Amino acid sequence: MRKLLTTALSAISMMVMGQTFETQYERPVHDLMQDVAKRFGVKFKFDANVDTVGKRLTYADFRVRPYSLEMTLDNICKHYDWNWWKQSGNLYKIKLYEYPRRHEQEGKLMLDYLSTLYNNKEQWEARRDSLRREVRQRLELDAFLDSCVLGKPLLSKVRKHDGYTTQNICIELTPGQHLFGTIYSPSGKRAKKHALIICPDGHWPMRYRKDEQQRLGTLARMGAVCVDFDLYGWGESEKEVGAEAHHTSRAHVYQAACGYILLDYMLKNRKDIDPERVGVMGGSGGGTHTVLLSLLDERVTASAPVVHLASHFDGGCPCESGKPVQLAAGGTCEPELAAVIAPKPMLIVSDGGDWTSSVPTLEFPYLQRIYGFYDAKDKVRNVHLPNERHDFKENKRQAVYDFFIDVFQLDGSMLDESKVTIEPEEALKSLYK
Repeated sequence: MRKLLTTALSAISMMVMGQTFETQYERPVHDLMQDVAKRFGVKFKFDANVDTVGKRLTYADFRVRPYSLEMTLDNICKHYDWNWWKQSGNLYKIKLYEYPRRHEQEGKLMLDYLSTLYNNKEQWEARRDSLRREVRQRLELDAFLDSCVLGKPLLSKVRKHDGYTTQNICIELTPGQHLFGTIYSPSGKRAKKHALIICPDGHWPMRYRKDEQQRLGTLARMGAVCVDFDLYGWGESEKEVGAEAHHTSRAHVYQAACGYILLDYMLKNRKDIDPERVGVMGGSGGGTHTVLLSLLDERVTASAPVVHLASHFDGGCPCESGKPVQLAAGGTCEPELAAVIAPKPMLIVSDGGDWTSSVPTLEFPYLQRIYGFYDAKDKVRNVHLPNERHDFKENKRQAVYDFFIDVFQLDGSMLDESKVTIEPEEALKSLYK
């Protein structure tokens, strides 16, 4: 026992002796992180891109704050351009720095700062106009639209289903690159004018999946014309540009342009569309583009971003943050961009299992304040599902249905997902090959 104690004390003595001004109190990062884990009773999981092998940190122990694990991790991680993220329980993940992702507290600080910029409708609208102008400039949307050839759309035969129809659409945007989508329309004896809902897709397995067909088919049965489209470099688009093209800044502007062009095409070419009822609705990355299209096109009259909105996350894919739109007007974030649509109706669907868990206490009160400038707090809504995770499952779809039934006067008696025909993937692809 005495021998073991002597050995341990000798090891500590050697470590302490090496900790001097002359050595800049340098220690191996791996050893330091082990000590931090023991001190605070936590575990660390290192991302595959984070390598501690051979790394030594100067003034290592002086970076430790015995009263704060978070400050300790900040002091260590920022030296290497890493960041830390709390997972479940006592597990912390160490990852490379990500420019679109921040901690929740940083989101609060940003919203607090933004709130100091406007205290009434006039001040907010001046800010809103700057955001609209600068986001469009930073996205370089007009230059992209100028490069578009916009050939005559190719439309497939109409396929008839129970209470709705589907028809594929293909529009050449730039030479050799196309927009690929599907139009879901009400059928039978209906009103002469229908609501229009543009539906940007998120990063789930393709737009041909069951839950997307259920959602768009159900909305069509209730009286809305819905249009979705492939992500850039996904689905049929992948055949033209390759999968890697999706992870580029071009994907950001291309997908924004798809929503913009589809909205414009449908309003100008479909006589059965009511221009007073134009919505945008999408989940995850589709929520990013829901916010973006609502900001870019003032013809949008209602917006429903699902499992997306957060002040501390801009979207982790270049198709959402490839162009620096968050730097517009001196710096902004998704809730402020979403607020540009105020006082028109907006639904935010959030859950407890992703970055939207902060919506009820952070982002939603911020949005209510802006809607309050118009005496329209009731026009912005939040459906929060604390026990659910990042998806577009039944409860989230129901929230969307309830919202559009209310704001667009859709026929709720036609709400029955079992009546939707789930078509095979090939049926939803365009005529273009």
